[in-house]
Amino acid sequence: MCRKCTSYQKKFVFQNALTKRLVALTYAQEGKQIDCDAIKVCQDMMKQNTGIFSTFRGDMGLYIATLLSLTEDPQAVFRETLIVYDLLKAERFRASDFLIVAAFQVASQSQKSDYARVIQRTRAFYDDMKAKHFFYTGADDYIFATMLGLGNLDVTASTARIEKIYDFLKNEFWTKNSVQTLAQVLVLGESDDAGVDRVLVLRDAFRSEKIKLDKAYTLPILGILALLPVDSNSLIPEIDRAQAFLRNQKDFGSFSVSQQELLMLAASMVVNDFADKFKDDMARAALSTSITSIMIAQQTAMIAMLAAATAVSSAST
Repeated sequence: MCRKCTSYQKKFVFQNALTKRLVALTYAQEGKQIDCDAIKVCQDMMKQNTGIFSTFRGDMGLYIATLLSLTEDPQAVFRETLIVYDLLKAERFRASDFLIVAAFQVASQSQKSDYARVIQRTRAFYDDMKAKHFFYTGADDYIFATMLGLGNLDVTASTARIEKIYDFLKNEFWTKNSVQTLAQVLVLGESDDAGVDRVLVLRDAFRSEKIKLDKAYTLPILGILALLPVDSNSLIPEIDRAQAFLRNQKDFGSFSVSQQELLMLAASMVVNDFADKFKDDMARAALSTSITSIMIAQQTAMIAMLAAATAVSSAST
């Protein structure tokens, strides 16, 4: 927990619990103790520079404040994030929690002179997804479309590859929207056909141990794990131990944290651990960076979806 405030949970008492767990995970992945004061400063800065109904004040606003608190110049990065956000909206992307994360991705990972190119590529990737899968493609695809836009993958070849993987896997899993995200993950990780086959091998291996990673929110994580140059005999016990450890922690009981979220958090810990081990291996360093970025994107997308689902459920009761 945070050494600068009595209780992290109490400091942000009105924030969504799912988002608060994502904040804690983000600091843990950086190997740092949560700095509540720094996050609060960034939150206040965001409020001072946005309107009362701004999406930046929503559930994922706390996560953006967290990301800003980990940068060297939060004010400058947030200023650029607002610029990118407006540029994305000008390109017909709808305001949402997903879009503010996408805006931060572009602002923090590209130069100002490159914004237009990245956003055009993002639009191209998204439009192709929408054209092929109209009912499955929505705001929840903004984050991965942006990651694809930030890279150097050819749009035409990559979208064709996404569709090929989707067609191969669509009959293996129930949730077609998650299969599309899974295909995006594999293309981002530049996985070959053997990597795609590995998804099914891992699914069966995890199932045999009664670990269900092939559900709606966690299915893309199978793709991330398939990118790791680690065999299932190493992955399964690590994730099993991680989820058991988390479940026994305060506020991580089954009534507080769903099994899918728990598995996502456990997988994040394991992926981060393996990625750290690869950092000294030049052949694997670039891959570990890519995998970590993809994992962060999936964490964010999943938490935003879960938070939105929770909000809808609460509103209907």
